[in-house]
Amino acid sequence: MRQDVNRAVQQLLEELVASGAEVGLQVAAYVDGELVVDAWAGLADRAAGVPVAGDTLFTSWSTTKGWAATCLHILADRGRVEYDAPVASYWPEFAANGKGGITVRHILAHTAGLPLLPDDATPELLCDWDALCAALAAMPPLWTPGTQTGYQAWTFGWLVGEIVRRVDGRALARFAQEELCAPLGITGFYLGLPADFAGTVAALEHGPAAAVTAPIPPLRPRAMPESVTSAAVMNRADVRRASIPGAGGLMSARAVARHYALLAERGTLDGVRILSPGRIDLMRSLQTDAEDVVVGRRIRKGMGYQLGGKAEEGAEWEMGTRGGEFGHTGLGGSVGFADPEQRLAFGLTKTLLVDEPDKAKLARTRAAQLIRRLLGRE
Repeated sequence: MRQDVNRAVQQLLEELVASGAEVGLQVAAYVDGELVVDAWAGLADRAAGVPVAGDTLFTSWSTTKGWAATCLHILADRGRVEYDAPVASYWPEFAANGKGGITVRHILAHTAGLPLLPDDATPELLCDWDALCAALAAMPPLWTPGTQTGYQAWTFGWLVGEIVRRVDGRALARFAQEELCAPLGITGFYLGLPADFAGTVAALEHGPAAAVTAPIPPLRPRAMPESVTSAAVMNRADVRRASIPGAGGLMSARAVARHYALLAERGTLDGVRILSPGRIDLMRSLQTDAEDVVVGRRIRKGMGYQLGGKAEEGAEWEMGTRGGEFGHTGLGGSVGFADPEQRLAFGLTKTLLVDEPDKAKLARTRAAQLIRRLLGRE
């Protein structure tokens, strides 16, 4: 642990909570494969007065996508999945309604044309893996695969997870535990809370909505319908127990940072090799930086991850501006990312869902930049 850096991050988190900008949050970071920051502040549940602890779990929305993608890449690294193979070669029913040409790469790059939930999506449907996968297998794509990109806000997780299940035989939740978490000693990540879980799960809450300054793309409300995309839904006990790998993972910042430490160290952490070094470069290779028709802006996308780089190029620049950084943000401000060149990994989890268009003001940006500056890893 770098006590000087940890103290500085701790002070930042306490200031954010004291100012009312945040309610409860955690930050963890690794450098050169070593945990250097492990800090937390505030309340996990404001109504109940429960404080955040180091092992508190947070529903971290799309930060979950990075975990799902890593699981698929583990199978690819073992020669069991080909990125340019049709998804239907692993999941035959998926070929229905003109989807026979959709490849695994299209799914990872959000270019498959399948960003929408069923129109009648409910919280109960989110919890029904088989029903959701059957609905996705029956859907026609919205465009010719590979010709446009549209963020698969919810659907990404079931699409990736069902490929993993069809290839491996294990549900994605079990695969993640056995092939990623257990070898790395990660205890703070779940795709569905176990029945005997006795720890603390933070209660999400919405912060003030930002002023709308641009037209909302018409596909966005159908990809992220208000009926399910809310703190109230994600705080439900049945939703917490369900495996929802596009947006419903429960995790601590320690777990997020350790996952990305594996990737920052090019596939080997503490002597445990899970991915080959060459695979890491494939995972973070640019697939598209076109304007996303769901989100309404350019996004630099890799193979299931968002990419760092220059903001004007559509990058998640709060991860880093060189372009080799990769990871995933989550609704409201959570994030996990790896920077292999700087051998840096970062995770932030939080309760308050902040709609802040100025990324420089976000807790994740301020904490990550503080750590980079103090460690000389800018």
